[in-house]
Amino acid sequence: MKLSIGFSPCPNDTFIFGALVHGLIDTEGFSFEVVMEDVEALNQRAFAGTLDITKLSYHAFAHLTQRYQLLNAGSALGNNCGPLLVAKRPMSTSEIEAARIAIPGKMTTANFLLGLAFPKANNRVETLFSSIEEAVLNDSCDAGLIIHENRFTYEQKGLVKLMDLGEYWEETTQLPIPLGGIVVRKTLPKELQQKVDRVVRKSIEFAYQQPENVMPYIRLHAQAMEDQVMQAHIALYVNQFSLDLGEIGRKAVTKLFDLANEKGVLSISEKNFFVEPRF
Repeated sequence: MKLSIGFSPCPNDTFIFGALVHGLIDTEGFSFEVVMEDVEALNQRAFAGTLDITKLSYHAFAHLTQRYQLLNAGSALGNNCGPLLVAKRPMSTSEIEAARIAIPGKMTTANFLLGLAFPKANNRVETLFSSIEEAVLNDSCDAGLIIHENRFTYEQKGLVKLMDLGEYWEETTQLPIPLGGIVVRKTLPKELQQKVDRVVRKSIEFAYQQPENVMPYIRLHAQAMEDQVMQAHIALYVNQFSLDLGEIGRKAVTKLFDLANEKGVLSISEKNFFVEPRF
């Protein structure tokens, strides 16, 4: 059975899906048509419903719980791994609220967290995540919300951190920050959803056990990133929650959605949004 699957070229995603894509594990009868795009483009594809399986931000998923079910495997949750708000100089809260802020996409979890921390900061400019630092450096924006590998490069470029929104979330909730997850169409039978969940987990386990066999794929799509940065990126976003959300991971996702409801950001009535675990 052939399924379409979307994920980003970032090292954490290519680490997770490398073995699956190249048939290095038993895919249990599945073959995959890969669509590789940045997270906001994948969010938009999810809204259009064009993919069977896709990586997407948890903010986008909050709007799509009627269409997709969340896998227990493949998620990016963790501590000290949230988006950073950066600028060329320190800024006060009032300055941040008035600032023109480059964001990696309206439907990213990063943008959702920015709204929780600075609800009055409404002058936001959607920008490709890899171009946000440059937008701040060339003064087209006053501040930028950076994600992915840019966490490791902003200081080298002379930018300063205004707030770690991951830390803000963790201090507020005492839970790991849910950034992105892997979802599967709800129209697929339950047993196929569970099979996809299992195959994704096997792909991650293979990457941990035989990283040398997936590193060429990671390097191919890592935009000339140094190996040290790639490894740091993977270590930050792929962890025990990627293998299995578990009770704490599911609690963190539920908390994100509960806060969205409480603050009137959106209304989520669906409660059964996890694939029933069966590994």
